[in-house]
Amino acid sequence: MSTDEASTEREIQEMFVQVAHGATRADNQLTLEAVAPSTLYFADRPDRVVGHVSTRSFVDRWTEGGDSFATDPPNAVLAYLEPGDDVPEDAVVVLRDPTYDGRSLRYSIEVLEGSVPASAGPCSLFIDPIGRPLSPMSVAGVMRRQERRAFRR
Repeated sequence: MSTDEASTEREIQEMFVQVAHGATRADNQLTLEAVAPSTLYFADRPDRVVGHVSTRSFVDRWTEGGDSFATDPPNAVLAYLEPGDDVPEDAVVVLRDPTYDGRSLRYSIEVLEGSVPASAGPCSLFIDPIGRPLSPMSVAGVMRRQERRAFRR
């Protein structure tokens, strides 16, 4: 690789999405029940990268690198439907210590905003990129910006 190529290379900040048929919470543990076997990822402009990685591989890579999720736990937005409700709700959480058994994915969580119900229906977990919790372009940051804009109206 030439020096010019190396200088134009940039790190892509992927966001991750995990979907599940349901979720449960017990104390500070969030379990995604019947979670999809693949975790989606995407990056915004200018690269607009989209793809997927196995959920097993996502969990296995949790501790890799100096700025890993284990070192700098990501924030995430859990968007969920409560049983019998058509309007999604959400909560902002910090994720730690994932465990995956091939069907369920469990995280230790700290709730930052909103509330995580004891039981929820279909849900999606939007995970911020490594090293950028609550950045202006993070999912959690966008959520807060939208709330501030709505409040000002």
